[in-house]
Amino acid sequence: MSSDAWGRSTPLHALASTLRNFFRYVEGQGWATNVASGIEASVVYREEGLPLGPDWEDVQRFVASFVGDSTIDLRNRAMIMLLVVYGLRRGEVVRLRLEDVDWCGEILHVHRPKQRCTQQYPLVATVGNAILRYLKEARPRSAHRELFLSVEAPIRPLSPGRVSSIVRSRLATLGIDIPRHGAHCLRHANARHLLDAGFALKEIGDHLGHRSASSTRAYAKVDLTGLRCVAEIDLGSLL
Repeated sequence: MSSDAWGRSTPLHALASTLRNFFRYVEGQGWATNVASGIEASVVYREEGLPLGPDWEDVQRFVASFVGDSTIDLRNRAMIMLLVVYGLRRGEVVRLRLEDVDWCGEILHVHRPKQRCTQQYPLVATVGNAILRYLKEARPRSAHRELFLSVEAPIRPLSPGRVSSIVRSRLATLGIDIPRHGAHCLRHANARHLLDAGFALKEIGDHLGHRSASSTRAYAKVDLTGLRCVAEIDLGSLL
């Protein structure tokens, strides 16, 4: 099991809580004394963790690595472009259907299960071209209406886990070392890039399909670039 699996905020904290409850029961049965009070869980603060994603330079290098003319290459590049440009969740990518791409209106329709609605995005040319090439040259003939399918029999829609596996494998190949390597790290990178570009939190939240402003505020908790600028100011002249 990786070290990430024993972070303070989830498994380790839950394990301590479970042990404490167990020994409270043991003490209640008279089998032991003063054990539960000695089991302390790590303190977890609300929204203490920063969203983790690769730097935008690494994202650009990551996207550029998806080249080639094979069926898998064309499919994966189209999916990666959707993750990076729109910040979609992996589940939203695999749920896209053929009719969700409005070629005449140049609109992409994304179904948001959490909001129980469909969100419209302008179809960016690079993304549209990647999808179109996949449809023309790589997508297997199938009765499935999902946009992205497996390349080997039995032909079926991809699972969200498969998308993360593709992202994780390529990040490792490129030597991009970040704590979390799944597809969601590209969503974090998208948000940080928009924030650095000067977009308002409301605009970023709308782009990502957040239900509440609190989901977007996490990306602004620590603006490292801004803090470095503050650190370089000669505060002596202000005293």
